[in-house]
Amino acid sequence: MAVAGEGDVKLLGVAVSPFAVLVRMALELKGVSYEYVDEDMGNKSELLLRSNPVHKKVPVLIHDGKPVCESLAIVEFVDELWDTAGRSILPADPYQRAVARFWAAYTDDKLFPAYFGIQKAATEEGRAEKVNETIAVIRQLEVALANGKPFFAGDSVGYLDIVVGCHLFWLEAFSRMFRVALVDAAKTPLFAAWAGRFREVEAAKEVVPDADKVVEYFKKKRQG
Repeated sequence: MAVAGEGDVKLLGVAVSPFAVLVRMALELKGVSYEYVDEDMGNKSELLLRSNPVHKKVPVLIHDGKPVCESLAIVEFVDELWDTAGRSILPADPYQRAVARFWAAYTDDKLFPAYFGIQKAATEEGRAEKVNETIAVIRQLEVALANGKPFFAGDSVGYLDIVVGCHLFWLEAFSRMFRVALVDAAKTPLFAAWAGRFREVEAAKEVVPDADKVVEYFKKKRQG
């Protein structure tokens, strides 16, 4: 891939983790070369346990032997460390940066728990509730898209685009698995149009897995 990396850069992740995919997209946008290590979360490596002793989870970025944990923190670290490489991920304007961080925190807090709850629901009613919750979160995100621009960040992808975009392949997988429309042009037209554009962005095409991989992942978990 790209050649802008400085020092030794290693990313510990899981192929279907949206949060690891988020970090990989950030590295792609900045043009940073790195070694990717796919972790087995059922048999965590000593490197992962040593690098993230608090949460013991991925992603972890290791730069020159120093670990950085939590996906949003890693993206900001990448953007600041390689500030002259590739495009800036976070907005330069302090207000726009604060707004992007607000919506990123909202996405982290609300979107993943909503759609992940679909497969955890014990009843059809509970599943329908989580579907509606997911669509409600997406409707709120459309507020940030009402800028007349093709992306959350404006004319090209930025911080909030990759923070939200890393969940698209999971939303598609859950739509297939449970026969529900989570990204629905009739209900959330701005978001659906943005999703179509985002999937064609090179940084996304390089690292985002096919939704089938998530479907296979859950099939294996059920069998195991």
